[in-house]
Amino acid sequence: MKKTASYKSYMNSPYVSYKHTTYFNSYDYFFDAYRDKDITFVEIGILDGGSLFMWRDYFGSNARIIGVDLNPEAKKWEKEGFEIYIGSQSDKNFWKEFVNDVGEIDIVLDDGGHTYSQQIITTESLLPHIKDGGLIVVEDTHTSYMKGFGDINFSFIEYVKEHIDKVNMRFGKFEKDKAERRFWSVEVVESMVAFKINRAASVLKSEPIFNIGSTFSAKDFRFEDANALMPVEQIFNKKNPKNKVTLEQLENVLANIKVNHPDISKRLKDILD
Repeated sequence: MKKTASYKSYMNSPYVSYKHTTYFNSYDYFFDAYRDKDITFVEIGILDGGSLFMWRDYFGSNARIIGVDLNPEAKKWEKEGFEIYIGSQSDKNFWKEFVNDVGEIDIVLDDGGHTYSQQIITTESLLPHIKDGGLIVVEDTHTSYMKGFGDINFSFIEYVKEHIDKVNMRFGKFEKDKAERRFWSVEVVESMVAFKINRAASVLKSEPIFNIGSTFSAKDFRFEDANALMPVEQIFNKKNPKNKVTLEQLENVLANIKVNHPDISKRLKDILD
């Protein structure tokens, strides 16, 4: 088994880089195959610049390292041989200009503002521009369970869950127009989500095949199991979670109605009064 690099080896940088100790195994898992290759690597959110040097050390001299930040002072790192773009990751027009200039990308690491709109807009904007075999890794996804990063009902992780459903819509019996084919798979580890690009696999036609003809057909016994359709909540001795609505969720829904549907908000107020 390949030995995983320690976090100390990753922190080899002359400038400050802020990371979590649990991230480095994931970096090796997602990025090791790209080391010493001629790749284009984009990091969103560079702060004091330390991570740029860290990634150059990690990927090697053949890698094109590009940093994206909202702070115009980040341009100073260009003198160190990095490409720096200044712009907002929640601005679709910025990303259009960015990809027109940069071209196709092998790896995107989103370590930017961590708000849901920033993470989702970045993913949606860059997915079509990732090279086949490349990936987008969104970091610090634990913010989807924290206050202060947007409406938690529409968090980045909720967006990911929706796209897991869309990946499974590729199955042949489902409606094709609901299927997600821009990426092949989505993988979740602690505080990170990776979207992996494999275009040939993403467009495979889903249909049943048999290796040989058969002279008989065995009986399907799946529903002979008396517990086959046992309610899941009974297995875990829990009530159906769909029946539960937290106070925070209700507050978010009501706040959204107040802003976007004032007529409904007034009717609700009249009912409550």
